[in-house]
Amino acid sequence: MNSRPFNFRLALGLPLLLMAGLLLFDPVALDFALARLFYEPGVGFIGRHNFWLEDILHDRAKQLVILLAVIAIAAFLVSLLPTRVRPWRRHLGYLVLALVLSTSIVTPLKTLTAMHCPWSLSEFGGEEHFSSLLAKRAPTEKPGRCWPAGHASTGFSLLALYFALRDRHPKMARIALVFALGLGSLFSLGRMMQGAHFLSHNLWTLLFDWLICLLCYRALLYRRARPDSADAPHWAGTVGSSVSDKPPGTTRNTPGR
Repeated sequence: MNSRPFNFRLALGLPLLLMAGLLLFDPVALDFALARLFYEPGVGFIGRHNFWLEDILHDRAKQLVILLAVIAIAAFLVSLLPTRVRPWRRHLGYLVLALVLSTSIVTPLKTLTAMHCPWSLSEFGGEEHFSSLLAKRAPTEKPGRCWPAGHASTGFSLLALYFALRDRHPKMARIALVFALGLGSLFSLGRMMQGAHFLSHNLWTLLFDWLICLLCYRALLYRRARPDSADAPHWAGTVGSSVSDKPPGTTRNTPGR
């Protein structure tokens, strides 16, 4: 089955351009301005200990997405057998791989960058000094573990559903795309209200997850349409037909000289 047309140059180029923009023009002013909307001096971030944000939107929601990943893994294993889901084996394998890669890159990157959460910074009642992504970190006994955003990745990793469905079920794929973007944005907003992340942390997560899902789709699922023999010019098979279609034994009459 051939894949539906897809503009890979745009889908790959735009995120890379946004990444370059974030590196060249660090949105620290916007990050701090948004963080202050959820911070009360002397009190802290308004959602830091909120039951709905912490227990429901963070813990329980993450568990549901993990359950979805487990179901995808189980379905992929079943698809290796001669069952009804066997035709979906490649798509299920893609889904598992994209989900795992999208979420597993977070912890190594957090360790590598050692960026602090807003709630740890002196500007928001903490003790740590802020430093931008590419800047050198100030000496501290408690390195940060906040870039990129882990909880946002739980939602944005579901972008894999869009690519898994786009060739066979375009309408469902569009629904999955809106759902993944909406869920990831909701998770991002919740953690921003708690002081766990800046906006840019979540945006980086979205870009990483989109690129991972896109590249896995290109490698595993995308099938470019091949020219079909039925599309050949109509005259291609007629050159020899004027001779071969004649009854055997007939000769061409030529006028006498």
